[in-house]
Amino acid sequence: LIRQDNVVGFEDEEEKIINYLKETTDELDVISIIGMPGLGKTTLAWKIYQSQKIQFEFPTRIWVNVSQAFNRKDVFLNIMKEFTSQDMSGLNDQDLALTVRACLEKGKFLLVLDDVSSVDAWNAIRHVLPKSNWMGKVLITSRYQNVGTHANVTRKPHMLRFLTEKESWELLQLEVFGKLGNYPQELKGIGEYIANQCDGLPLAIVVIGGILVDQFSATEAMTAIINAWSKNDKEQRISNIVELSYNRLRDELRECFLYLGVFPEDYEIPAWSLTRLWIAEGFIQHVQGQSLEETAYENLKDLINRNLVMVEKTYPNGEVKTCRVHDVIHAFCSSKSGFTEQNLFQEMKISNEGDFDPPLSEILKYRRISIHSHLSEFLSRFLSGKQKGSRGVRSFLCFYKEPVVLNPKYISTIPDSFTLLRVLDSNSIKFTQFPIKVTKLIHLRYITLSYDDLEIIPEAVSELWNLQTLVVDTKSRSLTVKANIWKLIQLRHLKTKAAIVLAVQEGEAGENLQTFTTLSPECCTKEVFNRARNLKRLGIRGKLATHLDTKALEKLDRLENLKLVNDLYYESTSENRMHSLLELNCFPPNLKSLTLSATSLDWKHMSTLENINSLQVLKLEDNAFTGKSWNAVGEGFSCLQFLRIANSDLVFWEATADHFPYLRCLVLKNCRKLMKIPLVLARSLQTLDIERLSKSGVESAREIQEEAKRMQEQQKARWGGFKLVIGPGCE
Repeated sequence: LIRQDNVVGFEDEEEKIINYLKETTDELDVISIIGMPGLGKTTLAWKIYQSQKIQFEFPTRIWVNVSQAFNRKDVFLNIMKEFTSQDMSGLNDQDLALTVRACLEKGKFLLVLDDVSSVDAWNAIRHVLPKSNWMGKVLITSRYQNVGTHANVTRKPHMLRFLTEKESWELLQLEVFGKLGNYPQELKGIGEYIANQCDGLPLAIVVIGGILVDQFSATEAMTAIINAWSKNDKEQRISNIVELSYNRLRDELRECFLYLGVFPEDYEIPAWSLTRLWIAEGFIQHVQGQSLEETAYENLKDLINRNLVMVEKTYPNGEVKTCRVHDVIHAFCSSKSGFTEQNLFQEMKISNEGDFDPPLSEILKYRRISIHSHLSEFLSRFLSGKQKGSRGVRSFLCFYKEPVVLNPKYISTIPDSFTLLRVLDSNSIKFTQFPIKVTKLIHLRYITLSYDDLEIIPEAVSELWNLQTLVVDTKSRSLTVKANIWKLIQLRHLKTKAAIVLAVQEGEAGENLQTFTTLSPECCTKEVFNRARNLKRLGIRGKLATHLDTKALEKLDRLENLKLVNDLYYESTSENRMHSLLELNCFPPNLKSLTLSATSLDWKHMSTLENINSLQVLKLEDNAFTGKSWNAVGEGFSCLQFLRIANSDLVFWEATADHFPYLRCLVLKNCRKLMKIPLVLARSLQTLDIERLSKSGVESAREIQEEAKRMQEQQKARWGGFKLVIGPGCE
């Protein structure tokens, strides 16, 4: 997770709770952070979770968002992700609970449960926590004091304080001006007044900061804040401040912002999917000189800059990978998007009495439907009720934190009931057969399908002539596309992990295609790439060593992201080596990110990659390069900022300072034989992330940390620019 909030005033709170977590106790210890919405509970917990002291103290750290829509099984599955990559969703609740408990009994761990909404939610979780494991610690955040007192009767909850007037003004400075003291003196008085009016609530201050950054005069801001602050209830005041920011958005950005409410509370939203959904919904207008995707991403960055959206994870190049919205902002989006307001979407919920809210009889009112639970029950009642007028629904979005298997008898209910759909986001639904009736939804622009055994995309998909984005989640290694994708003139993104085999390779269309992951090497021909000449992202998986014509890649002069996965890896023969790659002296000229997996190249051939002048991100997976030694000397990589090496037999790595002049992040995973990381990397590195490394390798990582600190002190720079992350399996 990458959360980069400006944090002010938590130093004393952080130190106190870290000391609690480091205390030796006789049994499992539970510490709770309690405070009202917007006070910074999650920010503080995250700062503690990421601190060097805690990383060193607890090799096993687990973060789980609990949220209002609590589901015990989801919590258990999220805990298990820290211990295994296996899919545990097939276990029943009892077996899953026993498995979680067995894992937590083994040793030292820190479990953070963020936003526990009730005593009942805590009671549903606590029975899997091994009380006898005195090495285990649980950190809870909650709005409710009774949750904290109930979780640990011997330790008082930590009541998070409000910011002082001084801290409030410092935080506002950081949000608006980027650093302390960097403001015109004539704004000092009014700035302090605005900060003080926020009652020490960090969320209110950062949203106000986002408004002020938007060229909003301080005088206007003060007047607006006074009006927003007219009510005494602090929670309502925050909502008023959010509305103030919302009212400053242009119309297109308002729709994009409110649409965030279609996702469940505390949902980690993939930026790639979000921007494509915005496009499919028609929220994004054409801007000359930009693609729709570029405009959509700029909208997302605009919302982030206004502090209405939080960055959760980033890609190695710094672009947003996932994001999240605060509970208060999510509630605002949901409320504002309802039928009585903007009628943008409607979440279908089930009440305590077992009825849907709003009633299914009113479904004809809504253009977009979002559902987060009880899908089968919804479809069953909808089908039995024989609702009329549902043709008005244009989008059906289903978001579960864990996949739900759909009963085969309901598979055709969605396309039969909502015949004018433009968006069908059903990635949370596990289909057991291909939903063939979706091919009748000729207005579809965006569709996601999840079907573990899917091996064929039928020819009928060729009729979805409005389709822009097709995402297929399957466990099959290959996917035969019988549909003629070259008839889909609007198609921009075809995304799947399976190797696509194109049954039809003839056609004229394809110039709108930007994403093609993943393609089989047999289909990577000059003819195919001539049609899909505007590809920006391409994945190729299969027997690369014998079937890939690497010369065909040279035609993709707009390609920015390339991933090559060689399926011959496990045969361990000399045919593994991708000799054709070594002959490719002309990679696509704009290539920024390259991933190689199981290509078995020799380290001496790294010079081929060094010739890619635009390369910023390089990932080497599963013995992409083999051999004991890598001697990285000479000019090397002129632009490389991120390097990842995973599952490698590398032993000796030598490098000169000018070989990686701009390397900012180095990730080493399961490189157990590596003796030492080159010390010269300290000159540019900002992050070093290691996992399953030898003892000498870990020691060299600490030496790099000390060297980076020493260099910063010499340059009189503020310490904090280097981060060492030590994961499990480090000796």
